Amino acid sequence: MNLRLTADAVANRNSARRGRSRKRRPTASGSSQRSAGTQRGAGAGPVGERAPAPPATPGKPARAQRRAASASAASADERPRAPWHPLPLSELLILIGLIATVIGLRRANSGFSAAAPTLAVGLGAVLIGTLEVTVREHRSGFRSHAMLLAALPVVVLHTAIAVVVSTTAHVPWLALNVGLLVADVAAFALLFKLLRARFADARRERRFAGGR
Repeated sequence: MNLRLTADAVANRNSARRGRSRKRRPTASGSSQRSAGTQRGAGAGPVGERAPAPPATPGKPARAQRRAASASAASADERPRAPWHPLPLSELLILIGLIATVIGLRRANSGFSAAAPTLAVGLGAVLIGTLEVTVREHRSGFRSHAMLLAALPVVVLHTAIAVVVSTTAHVPWLALNVGLLVADVAAFALLFKLLRARFADARRERRFAGGR
């Protein structure tokens, strides 16, 4: 009886093993294909559509903006160019005027009448060249020349009035100059205030243009 039960148990165990062995186990290639298909399905949309391109890195536009800002800042610190750039007309005029002034001073030893035209031309050339450079720098906000630009018309007006009055009327030279000095100070203060305000506005516009 015991031998029969043992034989039945062994037969049942063998049949169970054969049943389990009939089930097919998934192969490695099939699992890899299923994982690849899952990845393709997650990364791409419908069939035939490409995956979206990666977003552009914002580094290049930022570097371009920094370069443009540095270039504009550098241009804001440069001296303003003349309308006739690259010809240095004002500098050449100042140089020629200095040479003519030196020649006129050397001729003045022999007589002032002979040196007067050369001196007038030399001083006029230096004055015109210097005035052009100072006005251009002041108006653009590059450098303030308010004191020079305010004093120049006052000196010219004072000289003109003194020459006209001294040639047409018998007025003592000292009294005339003292009387004109009060008007000179008032005119200089007014011109200096206006020129300084104009330079401040131009400087502010220049810094704003350089910071954009």
